Order: sequence, then structure tokens, then C-alpha cells
Amino acid sequence: MTETRTEAGWRAGFRTGATLALATGALGVSFGAYAALAGWPPVASVVMSTVVFSGSAQFAYVTATAGGGSLLLGLGAAALMNLRFVPMAAAAARSLHGGRLRRAVEGQAVVDGSWVAAQRADGTTDRELMIGATLVQGAAWIAGTAAGALLVPSADLLYRLGLDIVFPCFFLLLLLEALRGRPGDRWVALLAAAIAGLALIVVPVGLALLLSAAASLVVLLPRRRSS
Repeated sequence: MTETRTEAGWRAGFRTGATLALATGALGVSFGAYAALAGWPPVASVVMSTVVFSGSAQFAYVTATAGGGSLLLGLGAAALMNLRFVPMAAAAARSLHGGRLRRAVEGQAVVDGSWVAAQRADGTTDRELMIGATLVQGAAWIAGTAAGALLVPSADLLYRLGLDIVFPCFFLLLLLEALRGRPGDRWVALLAAAIAGLALIVVPVGLALLLSAAASLVVLLPRRRSS
């Protein structure tokens, strides 16, 4: 029974990864081209995608350092973008196997698309699905980065291909997938959108997005009432 479930998880993971690979590869092309236009050699972009494997953090780092920003500023921007992985990794930790070293290695599979797809209704994480999906996406991300860094498509081509909207659409799809499994949390997403929309009137985009995250804290209210 367990073996069958494990095998099914791996198969589901590879299928999920293949579905997400198109968007991941397109993002990789966009990042590779963006880094090349910022003066990065192709090998540096590919190494970064291999080691970091986080589109938001990589874009943030290149953006922060492209205008002459310091290494510390770039690392700080990348770290802030990756803070979301802290609660995600904590949620997945109990589903990982082995000792500390093995669990640390398996924890590298906690990326947005894989983590969302691997969440079960009971709050646990399908370990095999998450790792399998990440392996496929990782290959697509690295290959896409290499293609973008070597071919360096023009900004006009990137715009016509729609690669400038792939990143937000990717996260929108993840949100819709998460809400499909937890329909009761849809009002939290609507509240976050409302906060961001209103905040945009008076504050910059980045700060508005950070403020919208406060909507997730409302989920704690029912728990406090029931305790």
C-alpha cells in the first residue's frame, strides 16, 4: 500500500513538473536574457540558476546590483524575496525523510509550484510529488536560463512573446490551484487583493504587496476563538 502510494506520488510529481516546466523554462529564458543585458556572462547566470533556483530572488539580486548597488544590497533584496520559503519549509518539514542532512537536501525541493501542488487536504505534504515536480522544473529553469543568456533575445521580443507577464501569471495560477483545494480561504485572497489595490493609491507597488500579506494573519482569528 505504502509502496504503491509512493510510486503514485513520484509519477504525479513528474507529471506536475512537466506541466509547470513550460512556464518555468520561459521564466528562465527571461532571467537569462535579463542578466545578460545587465552585463552578466552566461556561465554566471547558469551557475546562479543551478545553485539558487529562485526566480524572484535572482531577479531581485540582478536588479539591485545592476545600477551599481552593493553586494550586500543585492543579497538583502534576494533574502527578502525568499522569506516566504521559511513557513513553506516549516510546513513541509514533517513530511521529509532521514536525518538532518538528508532532510536539508530534500528541503531544497520546496519551491512555489511544487509545494502548492504537493499540499494535501489534511495539511501534510506529498514528499514524492514535491521532489519529483521540482526535479523537472529545475532542469527547465537551468535550460531556460542558458538559452536566454546565450541567445539574448531583445526586450522587444520578450515583450511580444509575453514573457514580461509570465512571472505574475505563474503566481496567479499557483494561487488558483491553492484556493481550489481550500475554497474556504478564498476570502483571504480577496482581502489581500483589496488591501493591495487600496494601498497602491498612497504607497509604492512593492510596499503595497507587502501590506497585502497582512490578510493572511486573519486566518489565525478562528483558531483563537476555538481555543
